[in-house]
Amino acid sequence: MARARSSSSRWRYLHPSYYLKRPKRLALLFIAFVSVSLVVWDRQTLVREHEVEVSKLNEQLVQLQNQLRNYVGDVDDIIKTSGKTSEPKKQAIEDDPVDIERRQKVKDAMIHAWTSYEKYAWGQDELQPQTKNGVNSFGGLGATLVDSLDTLFIMDLKEQFQKAREWVANSLDFNKDYEASVFETTIRVVGGLMSAYDLSGDKVFLEKARDISDRLLPAWNTPSGIPYNRINLAHGNAHNPGWTGGDSILADSGTEQLEFITLSQRTGDPKYQEKVENAITELRKTFPADGLLPIYINPHTGTASHSTITFGAMGDSFYEYLLKAWIQGNKTESVRHYREMWETSMKGLVSLIRRTTPSSFAYICEKNGDHLSDKMDELACFAPGMLALGSSGYGPEEARKFLSLAEELAWTCYNFYQSTPTKLAGENYFFHAGQDMSVGTSWNILRPETVESLFYLWRLTGNKTYKDWGWDIFQAFEKNSRIESGYVGLKDVNTGVKDNMMQSFFLAETLKYLYLLFSPSSVIPLDEWVFNTEAHPLKIVTRHDHIENIRGLNEQKPPARFRSRREDQKVQQH
Repeated sequence: MARARSSSSRWRYLHPSYYLKRPKRLALLFIAFVSVSLVVWDRQTLVREHEVEVSKLNEQLVQLQNQLRNYVGDVDDIIKTSGKTSEPKKQAIEDDPVDIERRQKVKDAMIHAWTSYEKYAWGQDELQPQTKNGVNSFGGLGATLVDSLDTLFIMDLKEQFQKAREWVANSLDFNKDYEASVFETTIRVVGGLMSAYDLSGDKVFLEKARDISDRLLPAWNTPSGIPYNRINLAHGNAHNPGWTGGDSILADSGTEQLEFITLSQRTGDPKYQEKVENAITELRKTFPADGLLPIYINPHTGTASHSTITFGAMGDSFYEYLLKAWIQGNKTESVRHYREMWETSMKGLVSLIRRTTPSSFAYICEKNGDHLSDKMDELACFAPGMLALGSSGYGPEEARKFLSLAEELAWTCYNFYQSTPTKLAGENYFFHAGQDMSVGTSWNILRPETVESLFYLWRLTGNKTYKDWGWDIFQAFEKNSRIESGYVGLKDVNTGVKDNMMQSFFLAETLKYLYLLFSPSSVIPLDEWVFNTEAHPLKIVTRHDHIENIRGLNEQKPPARFRSRREDQKVQQH
């Protein structure tokens, strides 16, 4: 009975009459109802607003995802075409009308040089434009043709490249009873073939590079591992030229690393890299505190002979390759010793810097014993580009110092050209107090070194002045060296009297660096490619091997498609 009363008592709260008799409770109930209704309505409104906001955010997210896909697609396109350096789409990104016009003029010059070679000297080493005939100055290895392969590719001269490729495949024969320069053959022929392979992916170039390299390899079979500088391509007999007294030449012995390391990486065969790195290991054993080596090295003992120290002929590219072997290996610990040797040598270079009066042109002296000679080869004008390229490996203060020195030296080299009546540089210059500079040997053989440095300085500083200087030099070549049947050097930069030779490096280096000077930096980017001393770009491949143990190279895979500087004239003086 008590339970029934309790149940009845609870139900009375649900009966309207209960509240009609108690108005205060009715008011409280009404207030509670309104409050709950407001809370529920507000909650629903917030949910709807959140749903709308979330919907908007989802739309924005989809838009961003689409934009990201498009961006990634563009990046992929750029990466895929990074080896196809003449793509108009890519160049249009950062081109300006002046560069386009200048680049086309350089391309026209290349077409004129190539067409002349094709007409009068096809398959021979070099063209003699005045007499309209070819000459085999390198044993008949088609030096100009092989040297020009990558220039043709970069300039997008497809028909010319394809015709040259067919000649390489069907007519290039290395089985010649000829005493070849190991250095010249390496930088021009091996370098030219490997660059053509890296750019095009065509294995005919790799196979030919391996053939000629196998013929050069016995030159390293010396007691010290320092190579002899000449070898018979058919018989493999290696020796040094008589005028060196049996010694090997520094630049000739230390300027094969890039090409042979590349060949080992692309073929998986470590023997090429082992040979050239053994030579560096030997030189490192007695490397001097100032990093400056004389130009003559004894191939039996591996020690330097008493001779000239120079960044010009017979010394130059040894120092260049110390830096570039470090870059080629992507600056890893495995190639750190190259950078260390190079930095040591740059301390030595700084010790050779002097300045003229009254104009304070910086120049690099030559050294013999304790005597400094106030002479600088145009060949040494590669140094500003090398210093600019290597400056980024230093700390901020040192980097600024070396970049500033590079800019000073480039100004001097530009004035080598500007100081003559023809506006073309002589072979070397002397410096006298109160007279600044004067031409020593007065010929010009279409050399590339100053233009090379202007290319690097433009790429690394963005200063358009270097483009203008390069254009001045190009115009001087056009005015003085272009004839109906090609390009020639000058016997005398003061009189403008012409010689009868179109050097292969004019097509391989001079015109290529000029073309790249007026091209966007996305064409052969410096973080993906390294140039050998004949301006042949080779793909950078990260190295994790060690100089003591490099047989891991056979795991390397070929990349996807995608000169001392020469002692020629020095030899003629002997």
